[in-house]
Amino acid sequence: MKHLKNITAAFSVLLMLGCALCLQGCKKDVVESESANGTVNAVIADNFNLSLLNTAIKHAGLNNLLLEKGPFTVIAPSDVAFGLAGFPNTVSILQAPTSRVSAIVNYHILRGAYELNKLPFLFNQEIRSSNGGKLFATRWIKNQDTILTLNGSRVLSQNIKATNGIIQVTNRVLEPYVHELITESIAADRNLSLFNQALKRSGLVETLRGNFSFTVFAPVNAAMASYGLSSVEAINVMDPEMLKTLLEYHIVPNRRFIYDYVLSAGTTTSSEQTMLDGNSVRITLIPDPSVAGDYLGITLLGTGNTSAVGLVKRDVLSGNGVLHSINAVLKITQ
Repeated sequence: MKHLKNITAAFSVLLMLGCALCLQGCKKDVVESESANGTVNAVIADNFNLSLLNTAIKHAGLNNLLLEKGPFTVIAPSDVAFGLAGFPNTVSILQAPTSRVSAIVNYHILRGAYELNKLPFLFNQEIRSSNGGKLFATRWIKNQDTILTLNGSRVLSQNIKATNGIIQVTNRVLEPYVHELITESIAADRNLSLFNQALKRSGLVETLRGNFSFTVFAPVNAAMASYGLSSVEAINVMDPEMLKTLLEYHIVPNRRFIYDYVLSAGTTTSSEQTMLDGNSVRITLIPDPSVAGDYLGITLLGTGNTSAVGLVKRDVLSGNGVLHSINAVLKITQ
């Protein structure tokens, strides 16, 4: 009987040891599973197409932030997107001022899990980045496909899961805006100094400082000169009401990124945009030869233009609107 008790005791010890080992093994599996999924920065670091964002996060000193519980939503520009923004490689990011890189990366980090595919089907719905900057998300149906954009950039891959948030991959770097008013964005661009003076002369500066959002297609200085407004003096002798009529034909009473026109064009490659003065401008899409069914941008044609007007700069965001620079003046009459 004593011998049987010893065997029973030994068996109990072995059973307890086996359970302990089993629990330890189960715990290890959970850790490995979490490690495989990873935090948002770990998932980014493991994605070869997001290597430049990974470098930018580290250069900005934000790696530890993205180790926190979150949840975070990280807007993740692809490496191609960084190249288009002037950061073609790791060296270019490391040589950039830390403050510049930090501002960009912070603008791409949102507090909370934003599943963009669950937003209403609307244009430019406002959300906030971790540093308080505004972003504008669109969810729309184009040719039976649901398209998501942020500040007019395409979301290429959505809702990539991480242990402390999700990742949305975009085809462009989102530039954080520095001006609350679109008039300030215009004034800050030296290539728009003549247009800026025309706005002042026409009295439209106050209109653009209102409580609404606007899109401005601003002719660059060379375009203003070709129209006959080549100097501040030439602008200041022009009748303010005539100037106002001209400039209102360059303003849209709403926020419109260039890709918004791609989404709203329907089955055709052209559409009509009603301007602030009530007249319309024809918008024509420029096909992307490398991607079937996609578009590189737009051209514009006023009712008085004899040739298409092209973009010089696009999608400059401010707190109350979007600025696009164009290479000719939009004309109502020839």
